[in-house]
Amino acid sequence: MDCIFCNIEQKEYVVENKLAFAIYDKFPVNEGHLLIIPKRHYSSYFDAEAEEIKVMYQLTKQCKDVLDEKYNPDGYNVGFNVGKAAGQTIMHLHLHLIPRYEGDVENPRGGIRNLKPNLVEYIR
Repeated sequence: MDCIFCNIEQKEYVVENKLAFAIYDKFPVNEGHLLIIPKRHYSSYFDAEAEEIKVMYQLTKQCKDVLDEKYNPDGYNVGFNVGKAAGQTIMHLHLHLIPRYEGDVENPRGGIRNLKPNLVEYIR
């Protein structure tokens, strides 16, 4: 399969369980930005099985523990982009776990909307 997430080597995994794994985002919004990815290939949150969402949730909590210890963030943004219109660039479901730090933006109100307006656009 020609999917970048389906071809990730296990040595890149930060943590994993039976149905999902986590890796560091190659284009991080903030230091420690992780992606939690189901092992089965499908593009949308709405195509996921309940068990897959459950284990992704469990993995999210494990990832938070890793990030708390390594980076000590002050908060988190957690979310899915579903479809190109929502900003999804890799059509394999993935959950963003983005650590937030006091002062990473002047006013954090609105969540990720104003997190990094100066980020360089990337192409996959």
